[in-house]
Amino acid sequence: MQTLSNRTNTFTDSVIRRMTRISAQYNAVNLSQGFPDFDPPKELMDRLSQVAYEDFHQYSITWGAQGFREALAAKQTRFMGHPVDPNREIVVTCGSTEAMMAAMMTVTNPGDKVVIFSPFYENYGADTILSGAEPVYVPLHPPEFNFDPAELEQAFQQHPKALILCNPSNPCGKVFTKEELLFIADLAQKYDTYVITDEVYEHIVYAPHKHVYFASLPGMWERTISCSSLSKTYSITGWRLGYTIAPEAITERIKKVHDFLTVGAAAPLQEAVIPGLNFGQDYYDKLQATYTHKRDLFLKGLKDVGLEFSEPQGAYYVLMDITPFGYDNDLEFCQVLAKEVGVGAVPSSSFFREPVNHLIRFHFAKKDETLNEALNRLEAIHKKIPKRK
Repeated sequence: MQTLSNRTNTFTDSVIRRMTRISAQYNAVNLSQGFPDFDPPKELMDRLSQVAYEDFHQYSITWGAQGFREALAAKQTRFMGHPVDPNREIVVTCGSTEAMMAAMMTVTNPGDKVVIFSPFYENYGADTILSGAEPVYVPLHPPEFNFDPAELEQAFQQHPKALILCNPSNPCGKVFTKEELLFIADLAQKYDTYVITDEVYEHIVYAPHKHVYFASLPGMWERTISCSSLSKTYSITGWRLGYTIAPEAITERIKKVHDFLTVGAAAPLQEAVIPGLNFGQDYYDKLQATYTHKRDLFLKGLKDVGLEFSEPQGAYYVLMDITPFGYDNDLEFCQVLAKEVGVGAVPSSSFFREPVNHLIRFHFAKKDETLNEALNRLEAIHKKIPKRK
């Protein structure tokens, strides 16, 4: 038989999803895959129960139901500070995963280069390869995970077609400053590069840090595809509702790619989430307060146990340093952690282009009792995982 695709030959399964399966195998508290264990807002669940008996069970408009797009446009206009046209500048996708893939396939040709900051969410490299493009990695340097301007411009000097910007960043929790974003914007204009943003954690940012929408910067609306989803904001990761926002000419192309990828997102769920899109500022203030509390609770617990970690500025992840345990393989450490301690984490080597094997990623989007249970189990980590010599 003929060989299978060379393009996917080097792919592995998602390490994040693999660690969820390993967590289940050992009945570990799953702090690996980033989904909450608490309910969405009641308004969404109430509307969902109503929608089940209404006429929303067939295809909606391919690029998104009219009511959904109008509510989303109103919300994002308010937060982005730029008017968003619901009919010409939005495509509703099956999660931000599809949004990123559709954006990548819209702007790149085989052989084009795409700049990706490292560490990165594991899909970005795969999206680039599936599009036939070539990733160019630029390191974010710990502990603050800042980029070196010279290294970034060196990447731009290769004349990339696009740059992927995850802000706030998964997995490191970095929130890019306005000054950093303006520097990236200058390079994007200088080298005529598109910017594809992943802003799914746009509303989970910790004071004094602030999220700046890249498309809102001077001259950037025209060359930015803003990708996001409702998964994290409304605790509905299983609903798979994402979107792209971009100028009309780009959006028209995204519509065509999206149509052939998935046809459309789930029509009943688009209707059910509209009450959330209509929430006022008090909802987002409460969301930020909730996650600030969870971050503080979890980081204090890690500190009390004597573990070393970086403090996230946004999103809901924390990178822990396993150097004191003497392991040179972070995947092996995570497997031992799940089996012996009963806590699931993700080996951070899956996020770095560089040979980084001393970090693991926890997430803290869990009920307080879940986080406390994980911390109680971690109290025994030094006994159950003795240092290797």
